[in-house]
Amino acid sequence: MEIALSTAAPNRRAYSDFSFLLKVAFAALLVALADWLFYFHRAGSTLGLYAAAVLAVALAAHAPLRRRRSGWAAAAFALIYAAALADDPSLLAVALFWASASLAVLLPRTRGFDTATRAALHLPWQAVRSLVAMLDDVPRLHAARRRRRGAAGLSRRLAVLVLPAVGSALFLGLFAAANPLISDAFSRISLSGLFGGVSGLRLLFWAGTALPLWALMRPRLERSLRRRSVRERGPASSLPGTSRASVALSLAAFNLVFALQNGLDIAFLWSGAALPEGMTLADYAHRGAYPLIGTALLAGLFVLVTLRPGSPLAQSAAIRRMVYLWIGQNILLVASTALRTIDYVEAYSLTRLRIAALLWMALVAAGLILICWRIARERSGAWLINANAAAALAALTACAFVDLGALAAGWNVRHARDAGGTGAAIDLCYLRRLGPSALPALVELEARPLSAPLRDRVASVRSDTRRSLEQAQADWHGWTWRNQRRLAEVRRLTAPRPLPGPVAGPRACDGSIPAAALTAAPQR
Repeated sequence: MEIALSTAAPNRRAYSDFSFLLKVAFAALLVALADWLFYFHRAGSTLGLYAAAVLAVALAAHAPLRRRRSGWAAAAFALIYAAALADDPSLLAVALFWASASLAVLLPRTRGFDTATRAALHLPWQAVRSLVAMLDDVPRLHAARRRRRGAAGLSRRLAVLVLPAVGSALFLGLFAAANPLISDAFSRISLSGLFGGVSGLRLLFWAGTALPLWALMRPRLERSLRRRSVRERGPASSLPGTSRASVALSLAAFNLVFALQNGLDIAFLWSGAALPEGMTLADYAHRGAYPLIGTALLAGLFVLVTLRPGSPLAQSAAIRRMVYLWIGQNILLVASTALRTIDYVEAYSLTRLRIAALLWMALVAAGLILICWRIARERSGAWLINANAAAALAALTACAFVDLGALAAGWNVRHARDAGGTGAAIDLCYLRRLGPSALPALVELEARPLSAPLRDRVASVRSDTRRSLEQAQADWHGWTWRNQRRLAEVRRLTAPRPLPGPVAGPRACDGSIPAAALTAAPQR
């Protein structure tokens, strides 16, 4: 038995050292790949391929990831965001990929997934630890190398090579001095190709790439995050300082106050009734959109704090009905806020930030609906957190794949007052900032009836944007699938139309058709 124990420990240690050194090799390989793909090169679809390589290495390096469903689920999301990066790189897709890949290597080391909030707490710790993870493992690397040198020892092996290496170099130097052929051969050998490109900036690039990669290779959990959080058990008590009467009076008063705001919105914003003298619809519609969203969020927080499922307040049918009415008014308030934003867009223009604001309002409305569902079905707080996280993740995933800039540019062109629309004047400076996303919209705008000065400006912006896009696509480092589709669409829109072919049958110019038939033909 003692023999078994004495041999098992070294075997486990040897396997651990091999796994550690294998991760070092994986990280070095990924750093070299990043240097080849991205150092002083534009990031294109190659970023998606690199993300897929990082994910494959993480799967190969972590056995717990391959054994736990939580790891496979996070890895599947990471693969989805790698596909988004392969289509068109963006900071959002990079952030989502990093978060998913980090959770893929971290979650299998926990005791289970309970809430999205607790899972998300791993990410800041992982980000902070990536700055020092490599420094923590330097002693481990030194110890592993010492153990793997064996009984002979690396120093003794190197000592064996010192004499032949130094002696050979000495004799080659003497031969070079005596033989011009050897001297010329040495003079043609340049080490700049090997070490000339290793500048301080390149070393900084390697270090910046290695730090997050090593955190993925060697993930560690903060102690307080290792165990699963305690779930809600038993009936919840009421919040101190509240009573059934105070909550009921509060809900009644809140419903009356919200009814005042919603009534004004229905009267003026939705129905278009005449406003008091001196106030325009733009003044009414464009004021206070974001404070109203803050009001809805405070309302949801009040309900969450005071009416926990299982509490005495949540068991009251009258209070629950007032809560449903109040949340319904909050949803109407969010809808009015969205309408205010839409009116603002129609008066000015659509931007990516305004699209994001509308998506945020939709998530707020979804969260209020989920609060109602939680109260009605007596769901736990963990269910509510995970449901809201799923809705937010779905919205972010859609934004990673959908070109919001192209949506904004297309809407602005279709509604531009300069091109016969009913919206604001076209903002060419914003379209230029959108870059390739605005190129199809610029081609469409140029084909519309415009004034000569405006047409020249549109043609200039379109030409500059297309030229820069074609230059980026010419280099395989910066080539992307989405830009290729944009160029294909632009070439289709700008391709010259073929001339109509010869018409079969008698021609109008040869006199074979009666003049009466020609005059009776429908005019096209």
